[in-house]
Amino acid sequence: MNSKSELRIKAKKIRQSLNLLKISEAIIKKIKEFDLYKESKNVMIFYPLKDEINLLPLLNDNKNFYLPRVKDNYLEVCKYVLNDELCESCYHVLEPTCAPVKDIVLDLVFVPALAADINLNRLGYGKGFYDRFLSSLKNSTKSIIVIPDELLFENIPTNENDVRCDYFITQKKASFERG
Repeated sequence: MNSKSELRIKAKKIRQSLNLLKISEAIIKKIKEFDLYKESKNVMIFYPLKDEINLLPLLNDNKNFYLPRVKDNYLEVCKYVLNDELCESCYHVLEPTCAPVKDIVLDLVFVPALAADINLNRLGYGKGFYDRFLSSLKNSTKSIIVIPDELLFENIPTNENDVRCDYFITQKKASFERG
C-alpha cells in the first residue's frame, strides 16, 4: 500500500463485497467472550454506517452504553439507551440528541475502522476524530478496533497523529486470544 488514500479506496471496495451482518454477529460473539468486555460497566460503541460492523445488538447487555457525537473537530460522549432519539449528522451518522456527559468514565471504547493492522493501528476516514478522542482518554480506558478479517493487514500507513488501539477483533481472530 502506498498511501492512506489508496488504502481507503481499496478498503471501501472490499467492504462492499462482504456479508457484514454475518461478520458483525461473529464479532459480537467474540466480544461477549472477552473478559474485558464482561468486566466493563461503561462502554462506548458507534452507530454503524452502511458498510460498518454493527455492534447495536450489544445494547441489550446490562451495561451503561455511550455513543459519540461530532462537535466541531471533536467527539462528544453521550449516554445512550436503546430507542433514545437520534439525528443524522453532517457525516450521515446517527448521533444522540441528548447533552454530552461532562465526566467521561469509559472502561471500553469500540472503534470503527476502514482497515487495521496486526500492530493495532487503524485507518479511519481521514478526519482524525477518533485519534483526537482516544488521545484524550485515561490510560485505564481500553480501545478495541472491530474490523472484518479481510481488512486486517500486516501493516498499514501511519503518521505521528495516529493513535494505536489496545486490541482488535475480527470474525476469525482477536489480539487478546492466545495461541
